[in-house]
Amino acid sequence: MSDFDWPTLLAIAALTVVTVITRSFFFISERDWKLPHWAERGLLYAPIAALAAVVAPEVLLLEGQLIDTWQDARLFATAAGVAWFFWRGGVLGTIVCGMAVFLPLRLGLGW
Repeated sequence: MSDFDWPTLLAIAALTVVTVITRSFFFISERDWKLPHWAERGLLYAPIAALAAVVAPEVLLLEGQLIDTWQDARLFATAAGVAWFFWRGGVLGTIVCGMAVFLPLRLGLGW
């Protein structure tokens, strides 16, 4: 075992220590932590922003470039899913509706 990589082991150990210490600050403190009002309000939008950051590029980009045609199944599936969500609500119905539009366009028309 002479080829043991000590720098890698040291890096893993150091990162483990830093992670444990930074995540333990909330438990080490003797008093409750209170976020400022503006931070609490901002965190309300974090899930929406994260979802938009993941979904928007998947719908609007093709190989890193904006799509340049309206004949893209993703556009119609997104529109159908959004319409379903505002009409009936619910995540499952939104996914089913979007896929019901996406699959025929992608498989049937080759979009």
